[in-house]
Amino acid sequence: MPTTESADNDQLFVLTAVLLTPAQFPSVLGDDYPEVCAGLGLEPYAEGYGLVLGQDGDGARWTVATEDVSLVACAIAAWDCGMEYDLSPGESSIVGALPGWPLTLAVAAPEVPSPHDPEPQEGDPAPLAPPDAEAWGPAQRRLGADEIAMQWAAWREQVDGDDAFAEPGDEAHQGVRRVLEEARAYVTDPPPPGRVRSSFAAGEARTLRVDGPGWSMVARTDDIAFVLLDEEPGEVHPVGRGPELPGLLSSLDELAVRPV
Repeated sequence: MPTTESADNDQLFVLTAVLLTPAQFPSVLGDDYPEVCAGLGLEPYAEGYGLVLGQDGDGARWTVATEDVSLVACAIAAWDCGMEYDLSPGESSIVGALPGWPLTLAVAAPEVPSPHDPEPQEGDPAPLAPPDAEAWGPAQRRLGADEIAMQWAAWREQVDGDDAFAEPGDEAHQGVRRVLEEARAYVTDPPPPGRVRSSFAAGEARTLRVDGPGWSMVARTDDIAFVLLDEEPGEVHPVGRGPELPGLLSSLDELAVRPV
């Protein structure tokens, strides 16, 4: 988390920032890039946005959407390295200032009132609020998939032997079979941008993140897959490579969007 910086142009005390592009967006907010943009009232432009979350001088929560994706990416990279970076998007790049925050933050700006939604003005949209991720549902399912992708080695170590794998043709795993069928359909009928994302992994492999209605899949192109389902709270199904998974993962990787 970055230290608080002050953006003088819009009087916003910046707390954090995230990317909103077809290849990188907060998964908790939706299954694909257009869905996330719609929830924020933004047009799903291919170039994407940077979202800057902060507080004004009265402590009110604001989310500023900027078209200067490179600036936000540089700020995030600097913060991740423990460096300071004064994130101040140019006024001409700002698409809009949205009341509220779409994500939960555990930090606040010093010397201003506690975070709160701004007083509504006539015609203003309802304040943004984080999805409810306390109970099992789409938001928590996507967060679970994020965790598996980030902690792949730990999750992979828990899978021991063929008995642990869900078999696509097994009636006991109809949900897994449905997920693989729907993922396979993406190859011939590409889904909205962001439903299939590819990122770096160890060696020459890629980490795939694939989402669909009621399900998420995380996989390594050189290894297995994990499936999470809305209808099975807290359950994670490992899917063995078998004869079909390698080809499916390779085809999905070819159509996936990748971070620039």
